[in-house]
Amino acid sequence: MALKLAPKVKLNDGNEMPVLGLGTWRSYENDAEFSVKCAIDCGYRHIDTAYVYENEAEVGRAVRAKIQEGVVKREDLFIVTKLASHHHDPNVVEKACRESLSNLQLDYVDLYLIHFPVGMDFDYLDTWKAMEKLVPLGLTKSIGISNFNSEQTKRIVENCTIKPVTNQVECHPGFNQQKLIDFSKKYDIIITAYCPLARPKPEMKLPSFLFDEKTEAIASKHGKTATQVVLRYLIQHGVVPIPKSVNPQRIKQNFDVFDFELNSDEMKVMDSFNTKHRTIPFSQLRTAKHFPFNIEF
Repeated sequence: MALKLAPKVKLNDGNEMPVLGLGTWRSYENDAEFSVKCAIDCGYRHIDTAYVYENEAEVGRAVRAKIQEGVVKREDLFIVTKLASHHHDPNVVEKACRESLSNLQLDYVDLYLIHFPVGMDFDYLDTWKAMEKLVPLGLTKSIGISNFNSEQTKRIVENCTIKPVTNQVECHPGFNQQKLIDFSKKYDIIITAYCPLARPKPEMKLPSFLFDEKTEAIASKHGKTATQVVLRYLIQHGVVPIPKSVNPQRIKQNFDVFDFELNSDEMKVMDSFNTKHRTIPFSQLRTAKHFPFNIEF
């Protein structure tokens, strides 16, 4: 029986990205390698990491192992990593990308993102222009941004040669980013959702939307878990969730969301959980130049 894969969304540069991926933030050392191997075996083809996660080498080992086993070919995978904030100097961008590729032991990544608009004393627009040079060099197929607000995104779009294909931001039912999604659609920029489950704390029944009886009722109706309902909601909400887990059962469960659909009333229920409250506010950077979260979206 053929392994079921995630559908793909077409990016504004013609490349395609699976609509669900594996996040690896805070997946360290053996956990990162194990989770990526498990995910690929389950059908994941979209793997997300970053230089600052300090696990690119482990992610790369897992990817190479699965290629060597014949489970996947390199071209089957969509590998994402990110430029760290201390690498925003335009003269350092290419070197930083090559370092990430060396860590991953890959010739190219499918998507390279500016991880955060705050970057020492450098203007993110100058950093973006250096990012654009990576595409013709073959170091990455697509480029994008992460944690950028609407004004910063618009500034890049109005001054770029290559448009960002995605903006990776926190997004979940409690912070559903509807205004940023609507704004990004105007520029054909996909929103990727990190923290899609808002870092669950079951002992505290947080986030509330994951443990709410309305979510549980929807899950029961479809024979799914509340977590699966949330991920399905996000996909239908028009974003690409990248849930993180190192638990094999949950990794598999998170991927099992393509055999049901929420109706419009169920989507409205999930929309109703939006409190506009961030799980990760980056408060320590609030006074920094180019801090993105001082405006509504």
